[in-house]
Amino acid sequence: MRARVGPGLLELAEAHRFPNTPLRSPDGLRWDFGALHRGVLDGLRAVAAAGGAHSVGIDTWAVDYGLLDADGALLDQPYHYRDPRTEGVAERVRAAVGPADHYAVTGLQHLPFNTVYQLAADGDRLAAARTLLLMPDLLVHRLTGTVGAEVTNASTTGLYDARAGTWSKELLGRVGIDPALLPPLRRPGDPAGTLLPHVAEATGLPTTTPVTAVASHDTASAVAAVPAEGPDVAYVSCGTWSLAGLELTAPVLTEESRAANFTNELGIDGTTRYLRNIMGLWLLTESQRTWREQGLPHELGPLLAAAERARPFAAVIDPDAPEFLAPGDMPARIAAYCVRTGQRPPEDQGSVVRTVLEALALAHARTLRRAAALAGREIRTVHLVGGGSRNELLCRLTADATGLPVVAGPAEATALGNVLVQARAHGLVPDRAAMRRLVATTQPLRHYTPGGDRAAWDAAERRIGPA
Repeated sequence: MRARVGPGLLELAEAHRFPNTPLRSPDGLRWDFGALHRGVLDGLRAVAAAGGAHSVGIDTWAVDYGLLDADGALLDQPYHYRDPRTEGVAERVRAAVGPADHYAVTGLQHLPFNTVYQLAADGDRLAAARTLLLMPDLLVHRLTGTVGAEVTNASTTGLYDARAGTWSKELLGRVGIDPALLPPLRRPGDPAGTLLPHVAEATGLPTTTPVTAVASHDTASAVAAVPAEGPDVAYVSCGTWSLAGLELTAPVLTEESRAANFTNELGIDGTTRYLRNIMGLWLLTESQRTWREQGLPHELGPLLAAAERARPFAAVIDPDAPEFLAPGDMPARIAAYCVRTGQRPPEDQGSVVRTVLEALALAHARTLRRAAALAGREIRTVHLVGGGSRNELLCRLTADATGLPVVAGPAEATALGNVLVQARAHGLVPDRAAMRRLVATTQPLRHYTPGGDRAAWDAAERRIGPA
């Protein structure tokens, strides 16, 4: 993405798009890092052709990493967090670090693919490694040669001390990970180097082009671009995952919060993103992929129109059920879930889509209610950002389920948050409040007022069970 920022100006345009297709190998599901690196270089080449760049910033998803040897070379393709190699590993880690002790230090939601569990599953791979770089930091290293760990992403690893703001040497020791494996921490806005000569030659950008550390966890960048500020606002960053929660000034590290499986991850300026991961639109995109492979209609527009016509609450599913995590035939898995829970499976594609979107809306509402209670906050408005903000049915269902007004947009919140952190670092925007005002005044937003049958939503929630 290429952006222009100035007084009253925030423009974003796509420079280059490339696929991110995982590799299935005999030893597991991996990321094709070489293809990702080439895609980034192609994108920078397109930016150079369009007039150049004053700064470059990189964000990606969290938890995954590459391991470098003593010469700085990548040992092998990074594992994909959906690879099943971490099955059962959490129990081993919990034997070394009790769940309550772990949460008291990191404040991190338990997910089976958290970095700490992936590392515990790596075994002999770690013996040959000298440096661990999370995915955005690995790409920064390929562009600049510098080594670092940006803190918003570091806070998702299960190895970061939420109070001290450092890697936790105590946890590393108890889990058996060499602290030397982890690089120095960077903060959003810190300089991360300039382009290496061969990168400059490959892209057409000058070697003096700075790479700026941004909120490199994509959700942290998205939350930075939520066009509101105040204690009564919640957000849902909705894409492959839905991240629903609050922006706080300090983590919530209580036992009650741990039992509810809420996470405390860093945002910009030392804020805490207090949230839960919800499976998100992965259920819909995997359904579309399955239908495409089966030769069935799979275009989103007609599917959403069919979902509008489908009967409400024909089936109610928990989007976070473990059978929905791995790639596969999602409609078949939804049907099997319904059979297992004594429900009639969705009868057609429109019913499948409506079942998914109602499940996400219920999860958004359930999660935000619980976050507000645990943090002692009141929510008056929900901001839904990311690709899911384009899905009008999902936005309307979220307003109905929460009983709160929903402001939808911007769709490209992650890219905008990335850009605004760079702009602030280079003196174009004064502070976080000005960043958000700029989003609010320059980006298209849509507003949804809650409606629908409150009793029907409450009844559907009871079919899932207690939060």
